[in-house]
Amino acid sequence: MTVTQEQHFAFLLHLGDDALVLGQRLGAWCGHGPILEEDIALTNLALDCIGQARTLLTRAGQVEGQGRTEDDLAYLREERAFRNHLLVELPNGDFGDTLMRHLLYSTFAYHRMVHFAGQTFDQPLAEIAARAVKELAYHKAHAADWVIRLGDGTRESHDRVQSSLLRLWPYTGELFLPHPVDAAAAEVGLLPPAPVLQAAWDAEINPVLEAATLTRPADGWMHRGGKDGVHTEHMGYLLAEMQSIARSHPGATW
Repeated sequence: MTVTQEQHFAFLLHLGDDALVLGQRLGAWCGHGPILEEDIALTNLALDCIGQARTLLTRAGQVEGQGRTEDDLAYLREERAFRNHLLVELPNGDFGDTLMRHLLYSTFAYHRMVHFAGQTFDQPLAEIAARAVKELAYHKAHAADWVIRLGDGTRESHDRVQSSLLRLWPYTGELFLPHPVDAAAAEVGLLPPAPVLQAAWDAEINPVLEAATLTRPADGWMHRGGKDGVHTEHMGYLLAEMQSIARSHPGATW
């Protein structure tokens, strides 16, 4: 089996959209962190995600071959054209919500990116991944540290972060949900099989939850749709804010 140009583009778009949307969410913490150090840390996490989004969307535009730039793909697509996981578009909530979301997603993104760095089908993607792996290693470690501190902290911090986990868990199934584009990518080695990726994720997530004295929720019904452009009610508001300047002043330069 081979990956078509359309599938290759869709796959890269999915990666870039994950990073872009999460970067937009994390960027909203700038100036609002609970302490100065975390205000700066969350802003840096956002910048890492935006940097990854730029390179991934640029690569997607190259594969598409229609002359669209990273800015075109970020600012001039409608909601249904975005292919990110639903988890990354969820509202920030409080500090615990944000760090729990980041733990669940960045652990997944790290292991996915490690595989990208070693694959040979798309060499530019391998080079992008080699840089991103270092960033994501910090992301997941930072999130894990805070989840443990909150979960194994006071009764209130424990209960609140446990509630965060319960709210976010139904969105984790989509990370490993089989999808035609992912299946095609796995056939040529672009993506590891979903069970392999999930096993690596479980091997890291479970010890963190245990150290945080948190109860892992039972797997059940999971939200889905992001990979097909079907999003939560929150996505439209996020895009309206992110795209407003580019759409109000099309073609503007400064």
